[in-house]
Amino acid sequence: MNRRLDGWTVRRSDGYFAGLSRNTFLLAFASLFSDISSEMLYPVLPIFLTQTLKAGGTVVGLVEGVAQATQNIVQGFSGWLSDKLRKRKPIALAGYVLGAVSKPLIGASAVWPAVLGARFLDRLGSGIRSAPRDALIAASADEEHRGKAFGLEGAGDNLGAFLGPLLAVVLLGTLHVGIRSIFYLAIIPGLLAVVLIVLVKEQAARVEAKSKLEVNFGQFPRAYWKYLVVIAVFGIGNSSNSFLILQTRDIGASLQATILIYAAFNLVAALISYPAGFLSDRLGRRNILLLSFIVFLVTYLGFAVTRHVVLIAVLFALYGLYQGIFRSVGKAFATDFVPAQMRASAVGWYSTTVGLLQLFSSVVAGVLWDRIGHAAVFVFGAASAVAGSAALVVLVPAHRREEAPP
Repeated sequence: MNRRLDGWTVRRSDGYFAGLSRNTFLLAFASLFSDISSEMLYPVLPIFLTQTLKAGGTVVGLVEGVAQATQNIVQGFSGWLSDKLRKRKPIALAGYVLGAVSKPLIGASAVWPAVLGARFLDRLGSGIRSAPRDALIAASADEEHRGKAFGLEGAGDNLGAFLGPLLAVVLLGTLHVGIRSIFYLAIIPGLLAVVLIVLVKEQAARVEAKSKLEVNFGQFPRAYWKYLVVIAVFGIGNSSNSFLILQTRDIGASLQATILIYAAFNLVAALISYPAGFLSDRLGRRNILLLSFIVFLVTYLGFAVTRHVVLIAVLFALYGLYQGIFRSVGKAFATDFVPAQMRASAVGWYSTTVGLLQLFSSVVAGVLWDRIGHAAVFVFGAASAVAGSAALVVLVPAHRREEAPP
């Protein structure tokens, strides 16, 4: 049996790529180029702050905490607006444009508050685009293949996060481009992502009896709120990846080696994203998400106790399993609890929860880094992973998929 989906005929079957559409692949490639743009600068940003601008760990935590919180908090509002207007593509496109053009402003910064402002704009664009894009992803595949759709987008995102650092290494180490120029050149893949979003075809929303859609917190089912509680508990210690990068540098890895280790982490995340989504469609979202929490726990405990570069590299690669699983399965799970017309809001407020807690955890991590010790950052994160795992088991049912309310 065939189904028409987003302008693309999709054959229903149980194949590995069954149920996906043209839009699914366009959105995945848009994430690929967007993340190449972002990740060209992400592993060098904490080095730029601490070595070029002479800022401390507290500033790194503040900049990245505000950046990630901005990205995720804005997703809640952009998701609500997207659902209210029943428009996904225009809002997503605006976010991609803002994210692309803000990158050079970071490289032009002479003091860390300017970096904070430019990074804020960058993540503002990311926040604006993410929820409506995720709603487009959810609409681009059959319901029973939604995990694969998010997994494919996650694979594109994480593959971009792998290629971006490699490109930075080539520019820094082979072509001897200055560190500030990395930020200027990042606009190119960002604009390629914009072009791909332009090519996405959004289906017109169905006209219903109500003249407008009112999305409010009271419409979310209780199971969805329990899921957000789990994400919040886990997120208390889930600080910015900048601290893993700084720890890698602190134990003696060179800048190029640090970037390569970070690239390997993203490669693992890219490789696991689609299989994780595929398995979540069959084995249940909760089981796969719990696995990611356990991997996070092991990784953070390892970072707390080891000072060996090779072991840190292995742990960073292991951390990629967490990243790939959490990014694809976490979002797909959020959409399982709600009806179709609330998906952007559901994934938006899910991301808002992630962002608020990452702001808190990153600021706390910065203080722990400067005043207590580097290991304290990772012990704190490991404790939150234990609490989050327990909350997931207790609050979220184990069956395959939550039934969304009618």
